[in-house]
Amino acid sequence: MSTIKSSERITAVVEVVAFVALALLSKKLLDPVIWRYAGPISLIGTLIILSGYMRFQGMTWTSMGLKSLPGVRAKLLIIPQTFLTFIFFAAAVAIVMLTGQAIDPNFMAEPPQGAQDRWGNIEGNLPLFLLWLGIVWTAAAFGEEMFFRGFLITRLQSVFAGIKLAPILAVLLPALLFGWAHIYYQGLRGFFMTGAIAIAFGTSFLLFKKNLWPAIIVHGLVDTLGFVAIYMNWDI
Repeated sequence: MSTIKSSERITAVVEVVAFVALALLSKKLLDPVIWRYAGPISLIGTLIILSGYMRFQGMTWTSMGLKSLPGVRAKLLIIPQTFLTFIFFAAAVAIVMLTGQAIDPNFMAEPPQGAQDRWGNIEGNLPLFLLWLGIVWTAAAFGEEMFFRGFLITRLQSVFAGIKLAPILAVLLPALLFGWAHIYYQGLRGFFMTGAIAIAFGTSFLLFKKNLWPAIIVHGLVDTLGFVAIYMNWDI
């Protein structure tokens, strides 16, 4: 059983609470000014401050999943890991869809109210499409995985160290927060869908020994496909 000093546990709790509060408060302040981009801006700003804090404390993003991949073997290993992460993602989406439709046949019939307004009029609008692709790969693929998976899961493992269900709690709590962060424009359906996806990504993060790259790649590619579909007006 792993041991951790009481002071280290308290420090981890304070870090988690402080940086989650910073992300939520900064988004709340930005909402009235620039609602459409408040989430990405607040998250990137939080990560910048968090990176400075980590450097001051002698911590690195490498220890939280942004690993270097020296050699050809390490790089090639990302391919099957990414494929397996995608399987986790697809399974999470399928479970939510099937369960939701079993409870309510109209669960997936219509897009969540406000979801399309969130992006603006992307269809055929190349500059806006490219802007959102930039946001996808910075704030979403890298930003969300670094914060919700890399930082929160790693620090919550310290918080729950010595508890039998520590890995489950460390994955589940950030997943609930991740789902809640999407509820304001995706509704309750979005909460369950994004929360389940967060569990899938969190599971892959721990399974691959705290390696964020598979989740970053899947997250970025899936979101990119979604925006391509909107831009091209594909019915998928």
